[in-house]
Amino acid sequence: MDNMRGILLMVGAMAAFALEDMFIKRVAADLPTGQILAFLGLGGTLAFGLAALRARSRLVSRDLLLPAVMLRNLGELIGTIGFVTALALTPLSTASAILQATPLAVTFGAALFLGAEVGWRRWSAIAAGFAGVLIIIRPGLAGFEPASLFAVQGVAGLALRDLATRRVPAKVTTVQLSAYAFAMLIVAGAFLLAIDGPARAPSPVNWRDLGFALGIGICGYWAITGAMRVGEIAVVTPFRYTRMVFALGIGALAFGERPDAATLGGAGLIIASGLYTIFRERRLARRTLSSAPPVG
Repeated sequence: MDNMRGILLMVGAMAAFALEDMFIKRVAADLPTGQILAFLGLGGTLAFGLAALRARSRLVSRDLLLPAVMLRNLGELIGTIGFVTALALTPLSTASAILQATPLAVTFGAALFLGAEVGWRRWSAIAAGFAGVLIIIRPGLAGFEPASLFAVQGVAGLALRDLATRRVPAKVTTVQLSAYAFAMLIVAGAFLLAIDGPARAPSPVNWRDLGFALGIGICGYWAITGAMRVGEIAVVTPFRYTRMVFALGIGALAFGERPDAATLGGAGLIIASGLYTIFRERRLARRTLSSAPPVG
């Protein structure tokens, strides 16, 4: 039952994130990226700041200066700027398809920087997944969209965030990390506004979409956190890829998108590679546990 609850929470989180992406893309047609980031950062900081106060967690502390926390915030900053910009400039289905490579990038980074053991099968899966990204982007070909590289930036930043999270001491709570990350978006939004130009007055529709994006995004964050805590990680994690299904449906219904064969094929290759990597990690974990000597 715990795994079933975890699966349902994960699928719900992916649906929420896909809807959040839809509202962000709608707003991006009228407002600059920096203004959107600043709004989301302010709203998220207030929400998680209140949650931290309710849990009696200190927000202003030296924990913010821990190297792992600072690196995590940097990754969040790079990743969110990249992905939100990709949503504004490219089809929702394209940006979402490239984002599916994040778990592969995390495995790649864990092998390079954290000393994780990765066999040739998983290295092959990682290479196949990155090949899927190239199929979607199509560098050097007629269908190449330079703006899709912002989605690659999103993958790199979010992978850095996830890798740094593994090094964050347990004393730093999830609520604290979330508040810190959203606060960084305020800074990023102000920086981008200084470069791209002044903020614009949102219309009533813009305010509605921004409110939905913020509220649904926070709900999705809580759902994915609950999924990872309730269910087994190896069981729950593969359902992250349902986000692509929701993105394709929303892209078609809300924006009239019709992904071509290269985009669909590349997305399929990324998802298949990611699922295989998760399957191999699960088998290796079970093999390690079964070979461990008994305690006592």
